Amino acid sequence: MATSSGPSQAWPSSLDALIAAPKYHTLLYENDAVRVLDVRIPPRHIVPMHTHRWPSVTYLVRWAHFIRRDDHGNTVLDTRRHDSQQVGSATWAEPYPPHTVENVDTVELQAIVVELKR
Repeated sequence: MATSSGPSQAWPSSLDALIAAPKYHTLLYENDAVRVLDVRIPPRHIVPMHTHRWPSVTYLVRWAHFIRRDDHGNTVLDTRRHDSQQVGSATWAEPYPPHTVENVDTVELQAIVVELKR
């Protein structure tokens, strides 16, 4: 689960996932209430610094171990130190402050993220 270090509105729009890291985030649907993203991170790729400004539900399509780092380079989460999530599971997250994600596995990580804008 993500935690917010401050109001999501304080993060510059240039850090929005679709703007800062479009290679890894594809917009599937958006309206006034939700935004749905297909997130794909190939093995050994590092997603550039970005944010997710709304709370979200993430549905795991394909699992891979990853490291999430904050905007200072500190490790926030290393999934190799925790139980892996199950493909087909869904999790809730508060807005993600600026972070990078590194796929440290040999397979692609894929998730569908439903961001709740209201």
